[in-house]
Amino acid sequence: MNVKHPILLTAILLLFSIGAFSAKVKYPGGKAYIYRYYLSNKQATTQSLERPQRFLSRQSIERRQRQGLSIDSTDLPVPRAYVKQFAVKGAEVLGTSRWQNTVLVRSTDTLLLHRLASLPIVRDACCVFIAPDSIDKQDDIRWNVHDTFNRWDTVHNDPYGMARQQIEMLDGIRMHEAGLTGRGITIAILDGGFQNFNRIPALRHAKILGVKDFVDPSNTLPEKMAESPYPTQGTSFQFIDHGTKVFSAMAAYAPEVTIGTAPDASYWLLRSEMSATEQPVEEDYWTMAAEYADSVGADIINSSLGYYQYDDGLPSYRLRDLDGQTAFISRSASMLASKGIILCNSAGNSGMGPWKKIGVPADARDILTVGAVDGEGHLAAFSSIGPSQDGRVKPDVVARGSNTTLISGRGTLVHDMGTSFSTPVTCGMVACLWQELRQKTALEIMELIRQSADQHDAPNNIYGHGLPNFWKAYQQGLNTNPQP
Repeated sequence: MNVKHPILLTAILLLFSIGAFSAKVKYPGGKAYIYRYYLSNKQATTQSLERPQRFLSRQSIERRQRQGLSIDSTDLPVPRAYVKQFAVKGAEVLGTSRWQNTVLVRSTDTLLLHRLASLPIVRDACCVFIAPDSIDKQDDIRWNVHDTFNRWDTVHNDPYGMARQQIEMLDGIRMHEAGLTGRGITIAILDGGFQNFNRIPALRHAKILGVKDFVDPSNTLPEKMAESPYPTQGTSFQFIDHGTKVFSAMAAYAPEVTIGTAPDASYWLLRSEMSATEQPVEEDYWTMAAEYADSVGADIINSSLGYYQYDDGLPSYRLRDLDGQTAFISRSASMLASKGIILCNSAGNSGMGPWKKIGVPADARDILTVGAVDGEGHLAAFSSIGPSQDGRVKPDVVARGSNTTLISGRGTLVHDMGTSFSTPVTCGMVACLWQELRQKTALEIMELIRQSADQHDAPNNIYGHGLPNFWKAYQQGLNTNPQP
């Protein structure tokens, strides 16, 4: 995932020399395995494409209708009769993917998992998770939240405070001045943890529609914010603050300190990333979260996540796999535009390592892959590059990711690096653009953004199409389809 930033080698060596690495603890739950089963059909379904309201929300259906998109067999849920065949003694069904017609099953018994692969309805199966013997001990989480900022964090008489430049680089302030602040647009954030998201003053302005944890469904999280109190601290949903920082880049509202790029949008906070281990099952969790975002009516997904190398025991990706269709997660991501959703995904932070390239699902088709630049517009050294293996320009665009002004999980103002953060800065502006151009399809909005960028006439695989100009995209959008 894109939460690890470049660290000086000397610092790593120093930590090693003083034994500062985390102690190991036994993996919770002991040894277990998770398999992904690909089903051969959906013939046993009891659902009908004529009654989509039974499995999609009104907002999801209206989003498709507005863009002239049909509801098809990939939208049908996995038949319950098929799922029940996996719910045998000793096996736990963790979830399904309707888009890819798969079932995810956990068990401690590998012989049982192999037997399930021989079911007549299964066309293929693979292991996507092997519980490690031990993991790094979780550091004690500091739950206290700062109610005020340091005086040096304030830029008097400037409502944008420290965030001004990262928004100005995209000509976003002019969008806000025109009343385009994301109102009426729903953004789903797929991430690894949202520490203190419900307690930070700078985020209280945000309209949170709901939260959901796909990694640990046992977390008692209310899906509808309006129907029950916010989750209490202590759940794994809030163990890390990467998602909080991402959320703040779009939703923060602390005048003279920082303001996000889409402060008036509505948000779903969805956890799909495991922090203790890196394994292919996270692609399944991501897919389940993306499908959920679709079903509840999200317009845009922000995913500051990416994969290419997994823990020992399970196969990693090769450069030749970056074609937008090989990886399970990339196949899911490539379907989003056909559902009327824009995916903004981070390019990755591998630019300084041996891999250097984008990961998955940054290689997906019909999405916005976002790289990172510094305050001068120069490529950040860590920002992953393209192209995709089939020759498409990647990243699509860039934004400021070195450094980005954010709010930490303790409510403090921080300046952090990564395509993880250039992506939500861009994603918020996408919401502002689409707010006024609702007649445009997801594909049309993304193309307007690429055309507005400063290197659109000569895109490359370092900057993509360059820095987008959202005011220019907005004006072009009005000209190609004037408002009534």
